[in-house]
Amino acid sequence: MRLPSPAAKMLAVAALPLALVACSAESADSTGASPAAASPSQAKDPNAGLLTGAQLKEALAPASYFPSGFAADPSLARDTGDTYQPPATHDAAEPRCADLGATSWISLTGVEGVSFAQNSYINQNTSAELDQEIDVYRGTTASDVLKGLADVVAACPTYQDSDTHSTVTVTGAATPGLGDEAYTITLTDDAWESGTTLIAARAGTAVVSVLSTDGADNGAASAKKLTAQVLSSLKSGSGAAGQG
Repeated sequence: MRLPSPAAKMLAVAALPLALVACSAESADSTGASPAAASPSQAKDPNAGLLTGAQLKEALAPASYFPSGFAADPSLARDTGDTYQPPATHDAAEPRCADLGATSWISLTGVEGVSFAQNSYINQNTSAELDQEIDVYRGTTASDVLKGLADVVAACPTYQDSDTHSTVTVTGAATPGLGDEAYTITLTDDAWESGTTLIAARAGTAVVSVLSTDGADNGAASAKKLTAQVLSSLKSGSGAAGQG
């Protein structure tokens, strides 16, 4: 092995302080201070541009929309206010099929939005019901919710009505002409005077869902009319449903 000479060792030691001085000079600015580390960019707000519950509440059909005899049920009115809730999912493989006849039936898809608003109107004379809800989701989740409705119908071809102890038949189909996409579910039972129609329609990142038992047509016409009303309200509200 070839070893460095004593003179070469002395030159290397002498050069070391000069190298350290050069490094120190490069790391300091003209004032002698070290440059500050670059601050990381702020993360984008995942809820940016999404409607709050308070805004969605304003988009629901007003009391003046509903036919004579209908009155709001205050116990069924809820919304997320001016804040957002964390998105959540739950197992939808075995849905509680009877919840198809309840408010917030859209949650049977297993996906919860970041904001929502809902209320219900009941006809005290006929017991007919009209429910309306708007849920807002991040990204393309709203479209996934619509797709999930077909899975709910497939998992729930029938269920037992706890009041009449009879069998409810469930059918569903995609529905053109409402929002960006829509899906209709019909509930029928020989023990009922009339069936129930559920409609979910997407407008960008929002999903409008309604339930109707109003009308001899299983509530179909009134459900479609209410859905169109809420969709129109969302659209006129500065296109605030978000981009789809």
